[in-house]
Amino acid sequence: MNEIDLVASAGPLDNVVDALREFIHRSGALRVVAVTPDSMVDCPRLAPIEVTTPGSTVALPHAIELDVEDPIAVPDVVQPPPFEVDPEALEVRSPIGVLHAMGDAVRAMAAAIGPSVVVMATFPTLPPERALSITARGAEPLVFALGEELFSVDG
Repeated sequence: MNEIDLVASAGPLDNVVDALREFIHRSGALRVVAVTPDSMVDCPRLAPIEVTTPGSTVALPHAIELDVEDPIAVPDVVQPPPFEVDPEALEVRSPIGVLHAMGDAVRAMAAAIGPSVVVMATFPTLPPERALSITARGAEPLVFALGEELFSVDG
């Protein structure tokens, strides 16, 4: 396994790092990943943020101060309590509208970064064994997953 260099800047991707970190703190997500046509930024909660570009992967300390020249607007999002899930039935129980609101926030985050960007956010669940992930790209339907199981949301 290759060592990943710890750096103080991801260069032109600092704005993506900064936006994902802010989104994770506002939303309570466990991890947020953004995939652009030529990079991937993986931002786990309270752990080093990995930035992968062709030929290179570097890590930034989670709490590092970044000097961002063109900040990305992070969508307003209210942190929900952990989603209650029934993994066997692939059911997510949340107050009406919360799951859709989080999906809308993930879609807004992807759109704010760029038109062909994919963003996946993973949220805590009860029981915690299978986290809930929401993936968005452009106007495509949102993809929801409990652990490895994909499911759709009616409405």
